[in-house]
Amino acid sequence: MEAGILTPKTKIDELHDELMFVNLGPSHPASHGTLRTFCALDGETIIAAVAEIGYLHRGFEKTVETVTWNQAIPYTDRLNYCSAILNNIGFAKAVERMLGIDITDRCKFARVIVGELMRIVDHLVCLGANLVDIGALTNFWFLYNEREKIYTILEKLCGARLTNSFTRIGGLQRDLYDGFGTDVLGALKEVEVAQLEVEKLISKNRIFLDRVQNVCIVPAAMAIANGFTGPCLRASGVDYDVRKAQPYYYYDTFEWDTAVGEVGDTYDRIFVRFEEMRQSIKIIRQALKGLPGGPINVDDKQIAMPNKADVFNNIEGLINQFKLVFEGVNVPAGEIYDCSEGANGELGFYITSDGSGKPYRVRVRPPCFPLFSAFPEMVEGSMIADAVATLGSLNIIAGELDR
Repeated sequence: MEAGILTPKTKIDELHDELMFVNLGPSHPASHGTLRTFCALDGETIIAAVAEIGYLHRGFEKTVETVTWNQAIPYTDRLNYCSAILNNIGFAKAVERMLGIDITDRCKFARVIVGELMRIVDHLVCLGANLVDIGALTNFWFLYNEREKIYTILEKLCGARLTNSFTRIGGLQRDLYDGFGTDVLGALKEVEVAQLEVEKLISKNRIFLDRVQNVCIVPAAMAIANGFTGPCLRASGVDYDVRKAQPYYYYDTFEWDTAVGEVGDTYDRIFVRFEEMRQSIKIIRQALKGLPGGPINVDDKQIAMPNKADVFNNIEGLINQFKLVFEGVNVPAGEIYDCSEGANGELGFYITSDGSGKPYRVRVRPPCFPLFSAFPEMVEGSMIADAVATLGSLNIIAGELDR
């Protein structure tokens, strides 16, 4: 090689010497889970980034092949564990569609109420943690305290706070308890107060606005190309919500609006969630007001568990429960894709049944996967601090991402 002439290899070597290579995660407080992004830095600026997925892979899709349809529901809790019941509902809804059954109106309204409560909880966790990443610790306590009050209601409802396993194929674990509506309305009032307090603290805060406005912008075309759904898609100005595009459980009869951003920056991703909580509160109040009476589970002995009085007092009820527990609900052979609006976007289940009491194959379409896949493209050219704030605004849940 002649003196003074650089070959491609020597250029790469020189570039390597000038840059610093660091890991953001997988074990780091700001990563909100086992998430790894390998970054090349020029000072504080991210020149290139690569996301690595798979640190929390637990084999959800293979594990559920070994259990009955109802026994798969606790595994769905562990997808997005910040809004477990929404996962329960999405899975049960897909299986019920395969069975060709229509759940009771009371069950539909109850699923809407607890599902929207879960959406509020998920957004409270996302926003509180994201504001901590930006340095606003006080806001975290305003939001997190209200999350605990909703968890207390869920604990009273089904006996569990985080992973609830409340849904059943054809209905719910049990009916709503006496005084449930009063407890929920009281909690919603406190959520509204806390949300207002936080918005007062940050909406005109110069430091906060500098950290989030025009940071890591995702235009609508980029969001669509990367398969975004949920709050992150709507923050980019795309008015798409599964609850309106493919209405289920009477969502088309409630009065509510989708929250849509304009720029697609971290600011929009944060405030879209604030507005979505308001809309969820509106939906819950309407659903509680119109909550119909009647049974909570379908009247089908091949699907719903018998009453405990029948199990304890006659042989038919005992055998009915025994067969449902040990053999499961027999779902007709076939395949289906069904989706619902999870807290982070479209939660889909592609299910194949061989006609037995166990799933033959289950494939999950998690909202987080497209979001984190696009994260490197979003942060390249930005500062490290911007990347941390942006990751929090995406609300990546590792259990859902890796499954």
